[in-house]
Amino acid sequence: MYATNQLLLWLSCLSGFALATSSPPNGCKAHPDTQSWPSAQEWSTLNKELGGRLITPTPPAAACHSGQAAFNETQCAIIQKAWKTQDWHTKDPVSVFWDHYTNDTCLPDPKMPCSSKGYPAYVVNASTPEHVKLGVDFARKYKVRLVVKTTGHDFMGRSIAPGALSIWTHSMNSIEYHSAHFELSGSGKLIPGDAVTVGGGTQMYDIYSAAHKRNRTVVGGAAKGVGISGYISGGGHSILSPRYGLGADQVLEMQVVTPRGEILTVNEDRNADLFWALRGGGGSTFGVVTSVTVKTYPTPKILDITFSAFIMPNSTYYSDILTYLISQAPYLMDAGLSGYTQITQNTSKPGPIPGMPDRTSGWFGRVILQDARGEQDVADIFKPINETLKHKWPGEAGLYTAVKPYDSFLDWFNVNFDSEPAGKSCYIGSWLLDAKTLTTPSSELTNALMSPILYNGEYVIFFIAGKGVINAKPRGGGNAVNSAFRNAHIFASAVLEFPQSNNTARLNTIDKLQKMFQPMRDLAPNSGTYVNEALPFEKDFQKTFWGSNYDRLLKIKRKVDPTDVFWCHPCVGNERWQEGEDGRLCMKK
Repeated sequence: MYATNQLLLWLSCLSGFALATSSPPNGCKAHPDTQSWPSAQEWSTLNKELGGRLITPTPPAAACHSGQAAFNETQCAIIQKAWKTQDWHTKDPVSVFWDHYTNDTCLPDPKMPCSSKGYPAYVVNASTPEHVKLGVDFARKYKVRLVVKTTGHDFMGRSIAPGALSIWTHSMNSIEYHSAHFELSGSGKLIPGDAVTVGGGTQMYDIYSAAHKRNRTVVGGAAKGVGISGYISGGGHSILSPRYGLGADQVLEMQVVTPRGEILTVNEDRNADLFWALRGGGGSTFGVVTSVTVKTYPTPKILDITFSAFIMPNSTYYSDILTYLISQAPYLMDAGLSGYTQITQNTSKPGPIPGMPDRTSGWFGRVILQDARGEQDVADIFKPINETLKHKWPGEAGLYTAVKPYDSFLDWFNVNFDSEPAGKSCYIGSWLLDAKTLTTPSSELTNALMSPILYNGEYVIFFIAGKGVINAKPRGGGNAVNSAFRNAHIFASAVLEFPQSNNTARLNTIDKLQKMFQPMRDLAPNSGTYVNEALPFEKDFQKTFWGSNYDRLLKIKRKVDPTDVFWCHPCVGNERWQEGEDGRLCMKK
């Protein structure tokens, strides 16, 4: 799909095009259609310094378009079949999971246009920190827009930009296990407990598998292809978080290439401010993470619990019952449950469940209980909820649970990992809610919990915070994770898809999500949401994504990156720049 040996020819053509165009206005990043763009010789020199690892990317679906040099009907059929899989996009140097972040510029539909305009102009295929440094230094010197891609699993679109230089860390996937303790670089301090050091491009499933060989596991993402760097930089929630905290809370040490091109080791004793910021302060902002060391834990035995709290069709008590059920989330989580649930209205029943009608509404979920004694533990946890439903709303609702044991976390994950299809266009709306808000009855609470149902008919509630996150003790006394997480129990969200190449539908989707979650924002205005799974267009994104941590993050950003080598949206310190429709960045006047 791409070839380094096409580089010099492409460079020559691009250089000639650049000379024929006008100079950019003052204060803009270099862009391929301007005279400020580096010359063919300068790009060629970078390629030589990289040992031939500078890629001229071909649009990912070019094989499906007769006007492209890469046109190949056989290859197109392969791409069309793989387009909806996460793994295919992960292995491509520029493709990302969500089509709209490329402006739909080259999809595997022969009837649609295809060009490279939605993609980075070049890619550094990095396998060492030195490769990353060369790319960062080049972008800083020539004022080229810089982005970072690990896997493309980015709901916010930060890992791609038109006409940019991209650092692709996919090949930085080393794994080194540390038994008994980990020694911090610099101070030599010994931190007790097993740990694992992984390359910045390592994917979650590989980490889980390596830890499993030692009967251990890590706090990680729900999908196999989640990359460690982006996960940690946003905070990183997990089905294990209610017990152990967020992904960012597990970090002992990191290596990063800074905007100045320094290759630094950061921990609680070295470069402590940067260590704090990199754990939750957002990706593509403070540098490129090239390795991460995290704690490991004994792999738990898992009881997988499928529960269905169903409400009869046309029940006049639907909103009251649903509000009661969701208000029990803090109790369920404090009892040890974690996982993923869905709120629905008028949907087909999920299976042959006794007493459930063919069409039903309610709360359905797959949650886990770690290291339980047996099924009786599950029955004891759900008993008070079941009794309340029977006594307060007889004949209106029912509760059903089914339990399946697994011997380890990886055994459970292999069956239940997130296999959400890629190759589509979608946005996410979301909000974090705390126990006090959920357990204080009010009409505002009911309105907030019902709003996504009224707009969309369904949404999800994740049990991924609670005691483990609230009581977490990150190394160094804290990290930059959104302060709202430290009070929250549940994470409510909805994913809405829209047709490709349809800007009206895209704007309507944004508007719908904003309206869906506004009652939750009004109910809990001092809360916020998770920066890796949210709407990029939050009006006050600084507070929404980082809460009380934003001011400190901004100071660190200005210190380590005074010229904004790294820029993305919505990201710390991006207020000084404006992005054009072509992806070009210019300083605001």
